[in-house]
Amino acid sequence: MSKIRSLVFFAFLISAASSAYAYDDGDFQVWNTVAEEMKLNKESKLVFEQEFRLGDNASNLYYQHYDVGYIYTPNKHFNVGIGYRYIRELKNKSFKVENDPYLIATLFWELAGFKFDSRSRFEYRTFNFNQVDSGRYRNKLTVKGPWKFTKLQIQPYLADEAFIRFNGTDFNRNRFFAGFSLNITKNLKGELYYMLQSTKNYSKFESTWTQANVLGTKLKLAF
Repeated sequence: MSKIRSLVFFAFLISAASSAYAYDDGDFQVWNTVAEEMKLNKESKLVFEQEFRLGDNASNLYYQHYDVGYIYTPNKHFNVGIGYRYIRELKNKSFKVENDPYLIATLFWELAGFKFDSRSRFEYRTFNFNQVDSGRYRNKLTVKGPWKFTKLQIQPYLADEAFIRFNGTDFNRNRFFAGFSLNITKNLKGELYYMLQSTKNYSKFESTWTQANVLGTKLKLAF
């Protein structure tokens, strides 16, 4: 319990520091993710996830998703998966629903002690409101350091995720991550990260980029 209290206190300190300095550069947000992995056999598992996002200086719930997926890992260098994500997002003062079936494929490799993975994700996005269904490709490249600190095995990482939509075929979002993972217990792992999200906004005459500063936490329970 003392380890969990220390983690929560550390997250609170980072949250306070971020809210103090990020306002002038863009909206400060808090994202919280809870995931569960259920191993079916040596090569496959089911993955469940839910996420909540607070925007407007972390004062307003504007997004939540629920995700279920299946991952098959034939070897340590590659895996593939299929899944479905149900999204509720606040738009024009009411929550709108988006349904995203998806396919993923991830490559893993190691160089000089650093661990790399490159995840490709193909989504087909459908909406229950006046928005045209569309496809999207996302690629997330993650680099984990070779170091692990303390008994919690704290391991730093960097990541970058690019979004390309198929309607119009353009690059319209990017997320840069800096954070660390840790082992809280044998079956419970956590992450704490800062993310800079850049989003392309479209209007009738021009497009502009806006940024959000995100403090993110993730808990993953694996069986």
